[in-house]
Amino acid sequence: MIIDEVLYERFWNGEKTAADELVHRHGDMLVLFLNSYVKDIHEAEDLMIEAFAQMFVRRRSVSEDGSFRAYLYKTARRLAGNAIKKHRVYIGLEELPFELPGEALAETSLFENERKKQLYEAMEELKPEYQEALYLVYFEDMSYQGTAEVMGRSESQIKNLVHRGKKSLKELLGKNGFEY
Repeated sequence: MIIDEVLYERFWNGEKTAADELVHRHGDMLVLFLNSYVKDIHEAEDLMIEAFAQMFVRRRSVSEDGSFRAYLYKTARRLAGNAIKKHRVYIGLEELPFELPGEALAETSLFENERKKQLYEAMEELKPEYQEALYLVYFEDMSYQGTAEVMGRSESQIKNLVHRGKKSLKELLGKNGFEY
């Protein structure tokens, strides 16, 4: 699989299908990330398109250490902040979409979805900076360095936020009877 930074360079060298591949790779998760801020899936989709457009209109200096995705999420986060200021909407991570499985799915699937629901509900009770750091590191599989770029903090601050967030999350889950 070609890494994002190579695809981004290919786009700037005239290979327009590289842009399609980058949107395909990151579009859906970026919409979920943006939706957690703006609380409107349609606006989140518009902001996702705008974030990619900004990446494809002005060339960014990206290296092969995962900085394309960090730039993309940082751009998206800024756009979401501007949209929130415009609409005066509360900032906070929203629970990821949760749908009950169909009747044909096994009981283990129901149990697993219930565990995920408990996790998402507990995430909502965390401080916003813990939520964002945990979301980017664990749900987006972003590095500490990439998360630091997105959140505008140092890598050591992100490590502390993740550590404290996990500790708080564990306490919240324990209070709610979550079984490990």
